Amino acid sequence: MGRVFVAGSINMDVVATADRHPRVGETVAGQQVLYFPGGKGANQAVAASRLGARTTLIGRLGKDSFGAELRAFLGAQGIDLGSVRDADTHTGTAIITVAASDNTIVVIPGSNAQVGAGDVADVPLAKGDIAVSQFEIPLPTIAAFFRRARQAGVVTVLNPAPAQKMSGELLALVDILVLNETELGFLAGAELSDSDEPAKILDVARNLQARADQSICVTLGKRGVLALAGREEVAVPGRAVKAVDTTGAGDCFVGALAAQLADGVPLRAALAFANAAASISVQRMGAGPSMPTAAEVAAVLRAG
Repeated sequence: MGRVFVAGSINMDVVATADRHPRVGETVAGQQVLYFPGGKGANQAVAASRLGARTTLIGRLGKDSFGAELRAFLGAQGIDLGSVRDADTHTGTAIITVAASDNTIVVIPGSNAQVGAGDVADVPLAKGDIAVSQFEIPLPTIAAFFRRARQAGVVTVLNPAPAQKMSGELLALVDILVLNETELGFLAGAELSDSDEPAKILDVARNLQARADQSICVTLGKRGVLALAGREEVAVPGRAVKAVDTTGAGDCFVGALAAQLADGVPLRAALAFANAAASISVQRMGAGPSMPTAAEVAAVLRAG
C-alpha cells in the first residue's frame, strides 16, 4: 500500500450554531459555540488516516494555543507530523456559522499562507503514493509539490477549493481533479447549478480537461458523483441521509478517495467508497472529528 501525502491547510474551526443565518447587518441569537480541528488539508489527512492509509501532513502551525491543540489532535489520529513546521504568525482559523445544516465560512489563513516550496522539497515521495492538495495554501507551493510528485511517478489529486483561477501549468500537473459543480463552473467559465443535467456537467468537465488521461470528479452532494476518467464517464448515485453539518464533507471525500487509490483500488470503486464516507461525515458535527473509520464505511456499503 502506498502512502498519502497531503500538503495543505490546518485550521481551528470556531463554529457558531443558530436557527438561521443572519442577513447583512442583522444580529441573530446563536445556540452554542464549538471548537473543532479543521482546515482542508488537515481534514483530508484525518479522513485518509482513519480509513487506514499511512498519511503524512505537510503544513504550518502557529506557536499559539490553537496550534498546540491541533498538533495534539492530528498526532492522535496517527498522522505523521514530521513535515508540519512552526510559523511566525497565528494558526489558521475558520469562523463558521451552521444553520439548518448549511454553513457559511470565513477563513483567516494565518500560518497556512507561509507554507512554501521549501516545505515540500524534502518529502519522501515514491511510486504508488498519492499526493493531495487544495487551495488553502499558496498555489506556487502546490505546483512545486506536484512537479516533484509527477517526477517520482506519484498520482496527484487536487481539490481546487476555495475556488480561484489557476494556471494551465498547474492544471496540467493534476492527475485527478476533485471539485463540486460550482467550482467546476468557475474554473471552466460556465454557469452551472446543482440541478443541471449530468450531460451538461460532463460536457463542462470535458472542456476543462488539460490532458486526455486526466480524471475530473464532480461531487454533487445528495445527487452523488459524476466523473470523467480520461474519456470514460462514471456515475455514482447519491445517498439519502439526514445531514447535520456539511462542513468537511468534500474533504472527507477527497481523503477517502486518496486512501483507496493508495491501496490500489480502481477509480470507479474508490469513488463509490468515498461517496459513502462523505455521507457518514455529514451526519456529524464538525469537520476533522466527523471523519469515519473504514469499518463504518464498510458497514454502509454492505447495507447498500
